[in-house]
Amino acid sequence: MTDPISIRRYELKDHSEVRALFISINRLMAPPHLKEAFEGYITQSLSEEIDNIPDYYQRKKGSFWVAILNNKVVGMLGLEAYGDGDLELRRMYVSPDHRRQGIAKRMLAFAEAQSAADGAKQLYLSTSELQEAALAFYRNSGYQLLREETADT
Repeated sequence: MTDPISIRRYELKDHSEVRALFISINRLMAPPHLKEAFEGYITQSLSEEIDNIPDYYQRKKGSFWVAILNNKVVGMLGLEAYGDGDLELRRMYVSPDHRRQGIAKRMLAFAEAQSAADGAKQLYLSTSELQEAALAFYRNSGYQLLREETADT
């Protein structure tokens, strides 16, 4: 049986779906007292990164990938240089409608394999303390907490 999920390199045709996923995820995780700050963060991130994915990830010596199901973007992840010969996993999001289906697990395994193929010595992950489910997922996947980032955007 063929797996219906595929992970492939980002293409310009994915832009609107990636943009919408980024906005929706960040609005969902914004606590009420930080909604205005998150809107500023979203605007800044769109301008600096999401609306310029090919250039941004080329400058960061990395790559950006999308998870596709039924010809729709249901997940995304970025890899960028981190330190000397390492990579950092960033922007790993799965659409809320497609969570708990093993997509994040597939995406993390893909990121690990891609990092190794790119010659990275280690893969680092970053997330905020607001993403409790992501922190638990990473811990359950064998990752250790090195430092915590705060939600102050």
